[in-house]
Amino acid sequence: MDLTLIAFISLTSWIYLTFFRGGFWRADRRLGDAPAPAAWPEIAAIIPARDEAESIGPVISAHMMADYPGSFSIYLVDDQSSDGTAAIARNIAETKNPGNRPLHIVEGAALAPGWSGKLWAVQQGLIAQEKTSFTAKYILLTDADIVLQPQTLRRLVQKAEYENLTLASLMAKLDSRGNWGKLLIPAFIYFFQMLYPFPRANDANDNVAAAAGGCMLVRKDALKSVGAVGAIKSAIIDDCALARRIKDQNPITKIWLGLADGEATSLRDHRSLSPIWNMIARTAYAQLNYSPLFLAGALIGMTLVYLAAPLIVLTIGSHGNSDAFVLAAIAWGLMAYTYWPTLKLYDRLPWETALLPITAALYTAMTLSSALRHWAGSGSQWKGRTY
Repeated sequence: MDLTLIAFISLTSWIYLTFFRGGFWRADRRLGDAPAPAAWPEIAAIIPARDEAESIGPVISAHMMADYPGSFSIYLVDDQSSDGTAAIARNIAETKNPGNRPLHIVEGAALAPGWSGKLWAVQQGLIAQEKTSFTAKYILLTDADIVLQPQTLRRLVQKAEYENLTLASLMAKLDSRGNWGKLLIPAFIYFFQMLYPFPRANDANDNVAAAAGGCMLVRKDALKSVGAVGAIKSAIIDDCALARRIKDQNPITKIWLGLADGEATSLRDHRSLSPIWNMIARTAYAQLNYSPLFLAGALIGMTLVYLAAPLIVLTIGSHGNSDAFVLAAIAWGLMAYTYWPTLKLYDRLPWETALLPITAALYTAMTLSSALRHWAGSGSQWKGRTY
C-alpha cells in the first residue's frame, strides 16, 4: 500500500477520533458536588472477595469510615478464600468501626455452573441482603481492592438522587507505580474511554452504555427489573453488560460514568508487566465477541491508527515521501494531543504522549495473546478459575 495512502488513513482516523468520537479524550467527567437529598436512602454494599487478604483490611476500614448520613451496611461475600480474607474483614469491623456499620460475612458456596466467579459471589450477596433488609434503595457494587474516600458514597448518592440516575459509577484510579505501570495504566484508561466515550454513555439518548465495576451505585429496583446479575451471569466484562441492560430497559433511563480524582483507588499492584498483561488478556478477546474477524480488524486497525504514523515520521530518511511525512506528523500530533488529558490525570509528563504508539503495540500484543489463550482453552483466568 502506498505510504501516502497509509498516512492519509491514519490522519483520517485521528480526525474522526478527535472531533467525532464524543470528546472521549477530554477525560473531564468528574463526580462534583450535588445538593443533599431531603432524606438519605438506605445503601447496601456488596463486595465479592476471593483471596484478598492483602487489600481487604484497608477496603473494609474505608467503608467503616464512610461519612454517609444514612443507613449503610456491608455484605462481604467470602468466595472460598484460603488466606483468611473473612477473618481480617471481621476484625476490622470489630475494632475500627466508629460509625458502627454492620458487616455481614456471607460464606460463598461452590461456583455454580454457567456463572463467572465474581457474579456468582455478587448474586449470593444480593440474596443475603434481601433476607436482612428490604428497604435499601441503592446497591453499591464494589470490589475487594477498591478503597473509597469517606465522602465518596455520600457524594455518589447526592448525584444519583439529584440527577435521578439509575446507575452511577466511578472509574477508580489504578496503581501506576513502576515503569510498566507508568507506561501502560494511563493508556488503559484512555482506551477504555475511547471504546466507551463517557459523554455518550451519560447521554440518555445515546446508545453507548458503560460502567466501571469497581464502584457502581445502582438502584435496587432497576437491578431487579433487569434480572439482577443472573441475566449476565457468564459475562466477563460484567460492568458494561449490566450498564447495557439497564440503559436498554427504558428510553429515558439515565446512567452516569466518571473518572475518580482520588475518590476511588485500586490497591491492585501494577508495578510489573504480568498483572497488567493478564488484566487485558482476560477480557480483550471477549470485547471482540470471540470473533476471529473482529480480531483481524482490531489488529489491522491498531497498526494503522497507532503505529503507521510514527513509523512513517521516524523513517523519513529512508522513504523520502514528504507528503506522507506531513500527513503522518499531523496524525501523530493529534494522537499525542488527545492522550495528554488522561496522562495528566496520572501526573505524567507531556513528553510521554509520544510513547503512546509503543504502548499501543503492547496492547495489540495483549489482544492477540487473549485470543491465543482462548483458542488454547485457557480462556479468561482469574483467581485460579478459567472461564
